[in-house]
Amino acid sequence: MSGPDLHYRTTVEVRYSDLDTFGHVNNAVYATFCEEARVDYFRDVLDQGVHDVSFVVVRLEIDIERSIRDVGEAAVAVGITEFGRTSFTLGYELRYEGEVVASGESVQVAVDDDGQPTAVPEEWRERVAAARSDAT
Repeated sequence: MSGPDLHYRTTVEVRYSDLDTFGHVNNAVYATFCEEARVDYFRDVLDQGVHDVSFVVVRLEIDIERSIRDVGEAAVAVGITEFGRTSFTLGYELRYEGEVVASGESVQVAVDDDGQPTAVPEEWRERVAAARSDAT
């Protein structure tokens, strides 16, 4: 998946400690790679730091297509692919040495100070629309 939906690119470091006893990146680490890309996306596209955003991840799905078997840098394409009233979906595509190694998506729900669902800020919708148009 690429194009305007996955309109932001970042990199994550694959560290030796990410490798498991089978010599490849442990499956749980792919969720961490998506989390790191999500933090970068919020900072660079939505102009929101990790302490400025209130949302909870309610679903995370990752399809691992091939193993990463070494340390280095992985490229991650990410973008908000869908908005609901209180939720939004992020898509991810991870590449290592130019090859797609995993793809996935997460659904987040915006919450208020009491942890109750609240409307996704209109400013986010505007920033994502601008980022998508810049990507095309």
